[in-house]
Formats: sequence, C-alpha cells, structure tokens
Amino acid sequence: MNLPNALTLSRIFLTPLLVVVLLTRIDGKEIYGALIFVVAALTDYFDGYFARKRNQVTALGKLLDPIADKLLVSSAFISLVELKLAPAWMVTIIVGREFAVSGIRSIAASLGHIMPANWFGKTKMVVQIFTILVLIIADTYKEHWLLFGRFLLWVTMVVSLISAVSYLITFMKLRRQPRIVWKEENEQEARKEKIVS
Repeated sequence: MNLPNALTLSRIFLTPLLVVVLLTRIDGKEIYGALIFVVAALTDYFDGYFARKRNQVTALGKLLDPIADKLLVSSAFISLVELKLAPAWMVTIIVGREFAVSGIRSIAASLGHIMPANWFGKTKMVVQIFTILVLIIADTYKEHWLLFGRFLLWVTMVVSLISAVSYLITFMKLRRQPRIVWKEENEQEARKEKIVS
C-alpha cells in the first residue's frame, strides 16, 4: 500500500464519519463537519500529487480515486438535502451526472480506451467542494451563507451538466476511431502502469 492509495482510502473512511457528524445534532457540528470535509477534500489533491511526484500511479489508484470522490461528494450532498440546505431535485441532477459520467467511462474502458479527467471535470470538482463547504457552514449562519450557497449550487449544477456534455462529446469522438487504435493505446497505458506499479 503506497502513500497515494492510503490517502484515497482515508477519504473513503472519512465519508461515513462526515455523514454522522452532519446528521447528528451536536454543538459545533458544522465546524467539525467542515473540518472533516476539508481534510477529505485535501486528500483528493495530495493523492494525485504524490502519485505523480513519486511515480506511484497504479491501476488500483485509478480505480479507487474516482470512487472515493463520488462517494464523498454524493454523501455530502445527500446529507445537505436531509438538513434542508439543498433542494433534492438539484442534488439529484448533480449526483446523477456523477453516475452517468462513470457509466460513459466504463463503456469507453470496455472498448479499450481510458478517459482521463478533463478540465471541465476538474473545475466541477473544485466548485462542488466549495459549494458543499459553504452550505455546511450555512447550517448555522443561515441568512447570507445559505443564499450564497444556493447560488453556488446553481453554478455547480450548470458546470456539472457542461462537464457531462464534454465527456459525452469525447466519448462519441472515440467511438469513431478504429478499435485497433484503442487497443494500441490501451496496451501503451498498461505498459506504463506496469512500470510504476
């Protein structure tokens, strides 16, 4: 178990703790929840950073990282719905996008091509993290924070949809490529993983 994968696993283990803290009525829960969420979000940055810096990019890491991200974000948003800080229909669209893009990536992988995160996807993740953090704080400081959080929620939903469309366009372009090209690219990717794993 290398450091990047350990950080990814820590994000998975922090997710249920975050949900328990957010949904349990204890004094200062918004502060504890915000701190747990920030620590979990930081592991998302550092696992990728150390994986690249130490040449420890592995197949396990590539599998666990997006799972950990989606688990953290989806759990946080669903908790915010329970706290009546986020409309359920907006969260449904945001979380639904996560599953849809995962499906597109899985289909692409089955056809022999890996779809890495693009600029839209990375921007979406940053906006999601900021939105969740503001809404967690808004549980106590309702007025201005909640208004700002709802605005960010709209931004998150729009960015999520744009990101989904960008992945769909990429996927459609890949489908027009000959399958043999996909096979060669996949073999090159596998050789790289073998070197660093």
